[in-house]
Amino acid sequence: MGEGSWDSGHTWVGTVVATQANYYRVQLDQPARSTTVELPPQRDWLCIRRSRLKKIGQRVMVGDRVRIEEPDWQGQRAAIAEVFTRRSEMDRPPVANVNQILLIFALAEPDLDPHLLTRFLVKAESLHLSICLGLSKSDLVSAAVRQAWSDRLRAWGYEPILFSVTETDGLEQLLPYLRHQTTVICGPSGVGKSSLINALIPDLGLRVGEVSGKLGKGRHTTRHVELFELQGGGILADSPGFNQPELTCNPSELAHCFPEIQQLLNVSTCQFNDCLHGEEPGCVVRGEWERYTDYLTLLAEVQVLQQIREQSRGTEASLKRKFKGDGSVTYEPRLAQKKYRQTSRRSQHQSLESITHPQHLKDLDNFEDQDLSP
Repeated sequence: MGEGSWDSGHTWVGTVVATQANYYRVQLDQPARSTTVELPPQRDWLCIRRSRLKKIGQRVMVGDRVRIEEPDWQGQRAAIAEVFTRRSEMDRPPVANVNQILLIFALAEPDLDPHLLTRFLVKAESLHLSICLGLSKSDLVSAAVRQAWSDRLRAWGYEPILFSVTETDGLEQLLPYLRHQTTVICGPSGVGKSSLINALIPDLGLRVGEVSGKLGKGRHTTRHVELFELQGGGILADSPGFNQPELTCNPSELAHCFPEIQQLLNVSTCQFNDCLHGEEPGCVVRGEWERYTDYLTLLAEVQVLQQIREQSRGTEASLKRKFKGDGSVTYEPRLAQKKYRQTSRRSQHQSLESITHPQHLKDLDNFEDQDLSP
């Protein structure tokens, strides 16, 4: 297609499908059939962000709807001039405009940790997006184990979809949830996120990794978020695996992330409207349901995080967070910077210069001349 095929008066809009360093891959929309504008030879364009967007702090994320300008027809390059308003936004993984989360955990290799699964579910619930829970590698466990996990998760308030990529079993049950949706796939490393996308979109050939034999955890193979079109409609966002999602909800919001709590509150109400369902009297949530201990653990964590946020508004946070090998989180005091850190030579030199500065010496002379007698 020649240069004249590009209509300079047409507004070109697309979706950011991948980012790397300071470059963005934008997939342009197909022009409407009623227009005479021809689409460039390739829909994917390599773009940079306009400096004015950087100046105003406008971040460009995978999934953003953007407008491009100043196209280079031969090089298939352009500049992102505008980022349209987002319908939704996730920080980890960084992706915009998704309306569904597909949370994947493996039934084996690595073994399914119910406490870690709870943490991921709470994080997903706090984002106020639809959640689809998938359990991969179903071929590696017995039918009894599969049934036990299905019953257990139903008691939590979720309907899991069990599937196996190697046996191509269960994929047909998963597809209806993905069509005509923009879905971000999340979960720990090694559970088979990239393998699932390869099974759904065979031409991609994404790189997959194996589970570490020593640690029993997956190795990171996906390094950044990227969007892929699903045959039959729908968009999938592959994301890097991570094992410790950070909880950002407030203590008062945590109960909304547990379907069991909402079910209990639909039947009865607590004595106090601001009940956090801990040690408060007249609480109808406190009981023997399975994840109540997990709820109390996470409640203590988000309370500490809220305290840190409040302290850090004016001063440096006094606590720092540390992750243990079993997935638990602890907090310990930060070392006082001035007490335990040696002052740099540059700071010492600047301090000496300020003391020996002529104006400073003049102020000292004036101070000595003052009459301080009562």
